[in-house]
Amino acid sequence: MIKSSLALAILICVIQPFVFAQRSAPDQIETSNGRLSIQPILHSTMALTWNKVTIYVDPYGGAKAFEGIAAPNLILITDIHGDHMNIETLKAIETMRAIIIAPQAVREQLPENLANQTIPLANGSTIQQFGITITAMPMYNLPETEDSRHPRGRGNGYVLGIGGKQVYISGDTQDITEMRALKDIDIAFVCMNQPFTMTVEQAASAVLEFKPKIVFPFHYRGQGGMSDVEKFKKLVRDSNAAVDVRLRNWYPSY
Repeated sequence: MIKSSLALAILICVIQPFVFAQRSAPDQIETSNGRLSIQPILHSTMALTWNKVTIYVDPYGGAKAFEGIAAPNLILITDIHGDHMNIETLKAIETMRAIIIAPQAVREQLPENLANQTIPLANGSTIQQFGITITAMPMYNLPETEDSRHPRGRGNGYVLGIGGKQVYISGDTQDITEMRALKDIDIAFVCMNQPFTMTVEQAASAVLEFKPKIVFPFHYRGQGGMSDVEKFKKLVRDSNAAVDVRLRNWYPSY
């Protein structure tokens, strides 16, 4: 029995590094109240951990994508599309103790049990949970048309106030006025994939206008393959070397 248990423990130690091998190491950001850990997961999905609170953003990729990560206290969902509101993943992960923050359009499409855990938040509204301030930001396509894939008001970007840091999560958007007008952003996650969000050039232009201290390009796989994040980094750094552009692996194989 002891030998079997030891063999199982060794097997787990061998398998786990292989499972997580392609996942980027989490970034660690010091705040006024402890360290904020940022773990890229997949596409626009991430896990943020701060002050014993775990936040999943747009959980996607199935349960396997979250192996080794604590169950969420808070889930943020930006929009109704399957790479943001992924019902299969929400059913697969542990959500029993989670509060979900999402647009009303998302809440209306969730299963009843998850809808009952969801607080709807509209563009411009702010709520506090677990000592974190959450403000819903507009996200939409330009030009605004009746058949827009991302119409104004349906989805949310978010600005999170975490331990004195301001964290911006763009959602699926173009370089809209509301993004360009952001102030005092410490950490930004900015999408870039066509034809649904921004070009590399639009994303770089917007970042150079609102000047986050750190920016992570994410959500950069589109119909034409991967956006050129190295080009994005060069465009930003050539114009403002003070912006810390961090390239991470948002597309590991699980």
